[in-house]
Amino acid sequence: MPGARACPSAKIAAAIETVKAADPAVIVMVDNCYGEFTEDREPTHVGADITVGSMMKNPGGGLAVTGAYCAGRADLINDVAERLCAPMVGKSLGANLNQLTAFYKGLFLAPSVTRAALKSMVFAARLLELAGFEGIDPRYDEKRTDIVQTVDLNSAENLINFCVGLQHGSPIEAFATPEPGAMPGYPHDEIMACGTFTTGATIELSADGPLCPPYTAFMQGGLTYEYGKLGVMTAIENMLKK
Repeated sequence: MPGARACPSAKIAAAIETVKAADPAVIVMVDNCYGEFTEDREPTHVGADITVGSMMKNPGGGLAVTGAYCAGRADLINDVAERLCAPMVGKSLGANLNQLTAFYKGLFLAPSVTRAALKSMVFAARLLELAGFEGIDPRYDEKRTDIVQTVDLNSAENLINFCVGLQHGSPIEAFATPEPGAMPGYPHDEIMACGTFTTGATIELSADGPLCPPYTAFMQGGLTYEYGKLGVMTAIENMLKK
């Protein structure tokens, strides 16, 4: 879900240790969306049997336009492949959707792209703090374990104007003006800014939030620090001048 936070590796390790102590046969799978490459350890380094995520987030490096990945114990990966493809065929076939080049290039670029996204969010956190906002998580000087930045903007008008500004500072569809609307599964109207090359690619700069107190904006991404910084500045400027 938008804004879902990945747990830091230390907490994952503690949780896995507790589970395995109760039953060593339990298979532990971690969905690490938003958290890949943000720490020097991935879930499989701290006891997870298998980890999964989206290629439209950190590991895709902004190049993969679809797809997902799974990594971990060989026997479990084989089970996944045979379940998703066909028995006895498994990884020998696979649904690569003619995207293997984009997957590999994206994975190659993913660490530097994730770094740019993290730098963009550190900049956003500090600038929002200087602008007088509270409820910033994490703060600019706190340890980060995913690429998501949240801030309480205190009013519907602020949240809307922030997202509109971010959209107008985007590399794609900057002419568009997002408006709040109903979204299946959510109890409140939502607004989302997503001027991205690939729709739904959260490694690219985007922001969203529900129109309810404390009017929290969930922001993430930035393929490069330069355009991440520009988008954040445009968002805050548009919000403050209104």
